Amino acid sequence: MRSLIGTGVALVTPFKKDFSVDTEALTRIVNYQIENGIEYLVVLGTTAESATLAAEEKELVIQTVIDANKGRLPLVLGVGGNNTHKVVEELKTRDLSAFAAVLSVSPYYNKPTQEGIYQHFKAVATASPVPVILYNVPGRTSSNMAPSTVIRLANDFDNIVAIKEAAGDIVQAMQLIQHKPEGFLVISGDDMITLPMVLAGGSGVISVIGEGFPKEFSEMVRLGLNRKVDEAYKLHYRLSAAIDMIFEQGNPAGIKEVFAHMGLSENTVRLPLVNVNEDLSLRLKKFIDTFNTEG
Repeated sequence: MRSLIGTGVALVTPFKKDFSVDTEALTRIVNYQIENGIEYLVVLGTTAESATLAAEEKELVIQTVIDANKGRLPLVLGVGGNNTHKVVEELKTRDLSAFAAVLSVSPYYNKPTQEGIYQHFKAVATASPVPVILYNVPGRTSSNMAPSTVIRLANDFDNIVAIKEAAGDIVQAMQLIQHKPEGFLVISGDDMITLPMVLAGGSGVISVIGEGFPKEFSEMVRLGLNRKVDEAYKLHYRLSAAIDMIFEQGNPAGIKEVFAHMGLSENTVRLPLVNVNEDLSLRLKKFIDTFNTEG
């Protein structure tokens, strides 16, 4: 899956002030990514506030991204959940012809055993007509996919091609990289440790900060993949303060505030999420202004 090497971004779902989906803003955001060097786009991930979208809104988001993209970049669709049967049914019935892969999160809330996680993804892999990217994010799911489980899945199912590893644990990431089968991609799900993961042998990132600063962040990843370490770290440290800030009061409230300051979309989020406070908003604006001046 060479199309998944480099920087993918987890697209937000922009909302108007009345909380309806803003398709014009979503089109602007898609074009902004493409014009600034992003390698692929992820639709309806956590950053999209997909948990608060109605079924018809999800269809609207999907179609808007497909229409805006015009086939220019590979697309990945978030298809996951904690009801294995429901995930399998969606994979069997949804038209996935526009997508290079699906991103499927490890089941949340249920807190399955490692064997339960394995059996869940066995069902997902068997049902999916397109390649599957596993998604490990213990901070949201309350359970960790052990490296041994990931490697077992990667070896047992040819269409499980990658993992978005977002445990925030560089040692665990390195264990995955060391023991993965050839061709299996270990993709960072943590913006702050993306570069160390790439330099350790990772394949790139599915990013949030990359959405706000796509040119610089995607270039950092490419430099890392090409082992231009000093140049890559120069970009990393230019962006590191912003990475901390956009997650300080929750995702995607932080990145939506960045987009509002850039004039790409409103900063509206849906409950139970709320906007960042005035202090963080001002700090983000100052960072953007300084970043653009220095750039």
